[in-house]
Amino acid sequence: MHFVLTINQRDSRDVGDLVPELIRSLRHLPAAVPFQRTVGDEAQGVPADAAAAVDAALIAVRQRRWHVGVGVGELFPAENSPLDLKDARGHGLVYSRRAVERAQRTGDRVPLAVDGPDGELAAEAEAVLRLLGLIVAARTEAEWKVLDLMTPGARGQQKFVAQELGITAQAVSKAVVRSHWTEEWATRPAAARLLGLAYGPAVLPPAALPYRA
Repeated sequence: MHFVLTINQRDSRDVGDLVPELIRSLRHLPAAVPFQRTVGDEAQGVPADAAAAVDAALIAVRQRRWHVGVGVGELFPAENSPLDLKDARGHGLVYSRRAVERAQRTGDRVPLAVDGPDGELAAEAEAVLRLLGLIVAARTEAEWKVLDLMTPGARGQQKFVAQELGITAQAVSKAVVRSHWTEEWATRPAAARLLGLAYGPAVLPPAALPYRA
């Protein structure tokens, strides 16, 4: 099972090509296939696991410039070759393409979609990721200055963050509460678990998988 992310730019005509910037922002994530430009203003990658897929999706949503499609399914490399998206085949790619095409039609909602063999669980994963996306996309630059210095699960760090930024610990605490940072990190494992479950208990038949809206 793989998690394939297809991410394409929403406004390249207005702000120019941001794909290199996106790829740099995703470079630190563990990946079966690192993110790379595929064509035009689009990038694809295969995070190492469901948690890394959630990380990648939310990084893209934070930037407010991207449609994000997450496909859950198998990938197979070309014969005698390492896994590479240019030559790979498998339903993971098809699900990812279907998802990003649907993400392009979300209107004012979070432009993120999930597709996989178990449609109901994929829809549940999508719903949780969109809720997380709402939280992430709504944050201000001032809040991000605080949150980017925070480590999930670490205790006693707000005083250190306050010293680094030259603000009070109370201001840090308010930013953390206002931005729902604790709730976000408590919810991420649920999103990752649902992504994994979207693969379903059954193996897909070898027949071609049609696109659908």
